[in-house]
Amino acid sequence: MCTCKLPYSPSSAPVGLTRRKALHLLMSVTLAPAAVAGCERVAPFIVSDETVEQLGLDTWARLRQRMPVSRDGGAQRRVAEIARRLLVAAGEEPSRWEVRTFAEPQANAFVLPGRKIGVLEGMLRIARTENQLAAVIGHEIGHLQADHSRERVSAETLRQWGLRLISFLLQVNDVAFAREIAALLGVGVEFGLVRPYGRAQELEADRLGLFMMAKAGYDPREAVELWRRMDQQGDGIPAILSTHPAPQDRIEAIQVMIPEAIEAAKA
Repeated sequence: MCTCKLPYSPSSAPVGLTRRKALHLLMSVTLAPAAVAGCERVAPFIVSDETVEQLGLDTWARLRQRMPVSRDGGAQRRVAEIARRLLVAAGEEPSRWEVRTFAEPQANAFVLPGRKIGVLEGMLRIARTENQLAAVIGHEIGHLQADHSRERVSAETLRQWGLRLISFLLQVNDVAFAREIAALLGVGVEFGLVRPYGRAQELEADRLGLFMMAKAGYDPREAVELWRRMDQQGDGIPAILSTHPAPQDRIEAIQVMIPEAIEAAKA
């Protein structure tokens, strides 16, 4: 887990960034860039929720332009119902969310800030049961609930100082940054740029997803079978494993979490 410290206290950190604040931050970061290098769990206070949500909405719009929506009505309904149950279990209002299945062969799924859930048809060939598909979607919702997108964007903002930092902060809609932003939000593989989540973030999303599954009435034990199936694809490794690695030790960690998730759902 990252133990980096910022040159200011969270209580005094800005919620949003004006040009003056951005320049002030720039001066602070250039004095100690090494302190934040390689650290993604450091600064959920640098970039506002509103900014990250707008980045998610912009990325979703670009994905909608790139990928056709699936014509498989059954798949759309299946994904939508699983997402609905998981969102209710997570304390969310499903009517505020948009859920889409895309006609793409890659095995991938993602949840974006701005309440957007996307599942590619290729994932449905690997996640063969509703429980396995719930494991994928629950894991992705877990990333969003744990504020991982905001952590990653904030950490990148700290790492990238100079003119590029100013451009990133003040011109977030610039197409030049579309791939980088998509990677930070967890869907960079669709734009040809991969940015894996950190191990701590992966395990946190796994845990939240398992608890969500159990509370929604799905069997969290099938999460193990899902990750095994994806890990056994050989040369046809699913796209989701480019950003969500599933080594054996992670599967073992999930197995340890499952009894607690099941017990919590009974409470």
